Amino acid sequence: MKICVLVKEVPDAAVEKKLNPSTGRMDRSGERNLNPYDTHAIEAAMQVREGGSIPVEEIVAVTMGPESAVRALHKAVSLGADRSVHLCDEALAGSDVAATGYALAKTLERESPDLVLLGQQSDDGECYTIGAVVAEHLGMPSLTQVIKMDVSGEALRCERQAEYGYDTVEVKLPAVISVGDAINEPRYPSLKAIMGAKKKQLDSLSAGDAQVDPAKVGGENSAAQWIAAKPPPAKAAGEIIEDEDTGETVERIVAWLDERKLI
Repeated sequence: MKICVLVKEVPDAAVEKKLNPSTGRMDRSGERNLNPYDTHAIEAAMQVREGGSIPVEEIVAVTMGPESAVRALHKAVSLGADRSVHLCDEALAGSDVAATGYALAKTLERESPDLVLLGQQSDDGECYTIGAVVAEHLGMPSLTQVIKMDVSGEALRCERQAEYGYDTVEVKLPAVISVGDAINEPRYPSLKAIMGAKKKQLDSLSAGDAQVDPAKVGGENSAAQWIAAKPPPAKAAGEIIEDEDTGETVERIVAWLDERKLI
C-alpha cells in the first residue's frame, strides 16, 4: 500500500490571522507551521503501517504552497513520512478551494496512491471541503470527519462523526479520507527524526510538471473571487461590579440577567 498525506503550511496558532486588504488573501508574513489537523492524518498513516494488517511500502507527504512550505514538509517527514512532494508555482497563487483541489489531484495522479489522508480542515481557511474536491477529480470515494479507521484487505472500515451521532462506513480502496482530530494523539518527533528530515527526498514540482492546466488555477481563474472584507463590530465594554456589598452585588447581577431575559 502507498499512502499520500496532504499537508499545508498555515500561520502559527499564536499569530493573529488577518487578510491582506489589497488582495483579500491571508496575510502569511508571520510565523508559519504545519497545519495541526494534518498531524493527525500523518499519525493515522503511521498507525496503518504499524498495525501490520496490510504492508505499507511508502508514506508520502504532499503540499501545494510557496517556497516556505518546505518547512511544513520537513515537519511531516519528521513525524513519519518517508519523502515529500512540493507543488510550487507562482501561477497557483490565490487559488480557491476548487482550484487547489484540482491542482493537488493532478499531483497525486503522479503518485497513484492507494489511500489519501488529510486533516478535516486547515487552521486558516477552515473550509473542510478540500478532501471531497480532490476525491472528485481522482474519481475516488471520500469520507470526512473519520475518527476510527481499520484496514481490511482492499477496504477501510471507518467510524465518522455526524450531526446525529456516529456512522460506521466501509469504503473500498483507493479512497480519500479526511480524519478528525479525535482519531488519535499525534506523536512527538524524535531529535534524530528532526535532524534527518532535511536529508529525506523532497520532489519540487511546477504546475507544468504536474500537468496542471494554468487556466484552471490562480486567483484570476478561480470561481470564488474576493470582493471586500470588513472587521466584525467591536464588542461593547463589559461592566465590572465591585463586591463591596455582597447583597447589592447579587441584586445588580440578577437584575442584569433578568433584563436580558437570561433568567
